[in-house]
Amino acid sequence: MSSDQHISDMHLDVLKEIGNIGAAHAATALSQLLGRKIDMLVPDVKLVSFDEMFELAGGAEKIVAGIFLRIQGDLSGSMFFVLPVDSANHFIRKLIHDDTFDFHANPIAAMGISAMQELGNILSGSYLSALSDFTGLHIHPTVPSLSVDMVGAIVSFGLIEVSHYSDDVIVIDTRINDDADEKTSTVDGHFFLLPDPESYVTIFRSLGVL
Repeated sequence: MSSDQHISDMHLDVLKEIGNIGAAHAATALSQLLGRKIDMLVPDVKLVSFDEMFELAGGAEKIVAGIFLRIQGDLSGSMFFVLPVDSANHFIRKLIHDDTFDFHANPIAAMGISAMQELGNILSGSYLSALSDFTGLHIHPTVPSLSVDMVGAIVSFGLIEVSHYSDDVIVIDTRINDDADEKTSTVDGHFFLLPDPESYVTIFRSLGVL
């Protein structure tokens, strides 16, 4: 049961709509947390090969801040959120009110790690909540883990499992607009969604598009 047999442009359009609803919820939560306006949207959702996934993130050797979590409940699978390190530094410095925080530091300050995990909780929770609302399925994430490493190293754990039955990954592009000091900065991150084999069918059957 391979993903390319089930995922069409219509399926991806539905996932994009769900993604934008989740992004709106996440933006509201981040705005309240940071005390300023944050806008988020999902410009595209696509099905890509593993190699294309690495290219989207800047190459397999690109250093990023990556959040990994497992999806549990009526669906199962893996989800990654990767963000350029400079962008991650920007958000975490604002969250913890420490302009010296740096993910390149060794060791990384524990408060920054906790804040990044909370960011991962907000983003993944918002997306999965929207997916749950649309499908009527009970879905919840595990506690996210954080890695600052090459994209290839971060994502390889999830690929070991998914590569046995698929050559593709669902990519949910995520654009974050941060209005600060009368200037707007834009950050592009990526969610990589790797459902377990049976979950592809469960998702789209629940959405009525299978």
